[in-house]
Amino acid sequence: LTQKMLLTFDMIRRLLRRNAINNVKKIILKIHPADIAHIFRYFDEHERDTIFNIATEDLDKATEILSELELNESARLLTKLDKEKAFHILQRLSPDDAADIIGSMPEEARDEMLQLMKKEDSADVEALLTYNDKTAGGIMTVDYFALNEMITAKEAIEAIQNAEEAEMVFYLYVVDERNHLVGVISLRQLITVPPNTRLKKIMNTDVISVRTDLDQEEVAKIVSRYNLLAVPVVDNENKLVGIITVDDVIDVIREEATEDFLKMAGTGEEEIVNRSIFTSIKLRIPWMIGTLIGEGIIGATIINKFHSILETVVVLASFLPAIMAIGGNVGNQSATIVVRGLATGKINIKQLWKIIFKEIRVGFILGIIYGILLGLISLILQKELAIIGVIIGLSVVISMTSAAFIGTFIPMVLKRLGIDPAVATNPFVTTSMDILGMIFYFLTATIFLSIS
Repeated sequence: LTQKMLLTFDMIRRLLRRNAINNVKKIILKIHPADIAHIFRYFDEHERDTIFNIATEDLDKATEILSELELNESARLLTKLDKEKAFHILQRLSPDDAADIIGSMPEEARDEMLQLMKKEDSADVEALLTYNDKTAGGIMTVDYFALNEMITAKEAIEAIQNAEEAEMVFYLYVVDERNHLVGVISLRQLITVPPNTRLKKIMNTDVISVRTDLDQEEVAKIVSRYNLLAVPVVDNENKLVGIITVDDVIDVIREEATEDFLKMAGTGEEEIVNRSIFTSIKLRIPWMIGTLIGEGIIGATIINKFHSILETVVVLASFLPAIMAIGGNVGNQSATIVVRGLATGKINIKQLWKIIFKEIRVGFILGIIYGILLGLISLILQKELAIIGVIIGLSVVISMTSAAFIGTFIPMVLKRLGIDPAVATNPFVTTSMDILGMIFYFLTATIFLSIS
């Protein structure tokens, strides 16, 4: 929290403890809904309920706050309200926000909320609920603005002036008699042409649009690539059914990036503050089992296999952690670069071997630098056996080169197989490089010590 937000948080908490409801209300009405949502998570559940109940005295403010909160929290708060207040808030929410919040509720509560809404509003929400929430259809809004291709510029301007619920009128989408998306016009174009000009003559027919079933991550890439403020959503027949605005795309980018990083950390999904300890443990257990088998059982077996060489040259054991760590670090660096590149579209699967060879060269050069450095350190510590420096230096080169290859190759292969690279890459790379690092180190030591 910033200093300002921290002061606001402390002030509201003190006022709640003194039951100074009117003072809390005055603060809530002055603060931007996004700022309230930001500090909301730091209150306990009882405090959050109290704050939201106070906010519902101004239903417009309560609606704005609700749309800024996490979906699960919004759904919880809405289900705890009395039906009359819930009804008025639902009427004020945009259909896409209402659909997201209602979709996060248990089935029984969801049906109850849909029944509270007006027939036409619930129809829009129910239609949005049919789409997968991770697709274009799931994140679009149906409050779009479209004009018929046969109307004039003057009629179009009048229609805009009379529009009440359009989400974003930066782009004017043009449709034919059957609601097929046929063009797009900017506001600037519209006001600079003669009033009697028909839209069909000035519209741009090369419209960038997305299908309802397109994954939200792909939608974000398209909006980013073409620098759009909004993108139209069409069905299988190219009929305009909604739009996705840039604020929703920003949420998608944040959500997808968070999800990828959490998966790469091996936690499966976001471990939010109020998740139970047992749920967090359950999420981490599968990844920990993999690490236990890989580094615990297999690692112990490898060390046991080469125990004789460790007993002969004890100094080798001192550098084993460094060999394992340095290989795993390079592997994770390469993996992170590739996974993020694949997620953002900056890396194409067709570039597989080009990227692999580049990362191998990077790993090899880094291996030489750190191999020489670690080898010299070993010579300083163990002057009697100069061969130890060669063993350590060569092991570092082999380990780092292999790590760069594995860290690049694994996510690319997973992507080609249709598996999310973020899920398994880092745990696999870390475990495999620790095992391979030990094998390379002990084999190199065995070969060179037997020769000397």
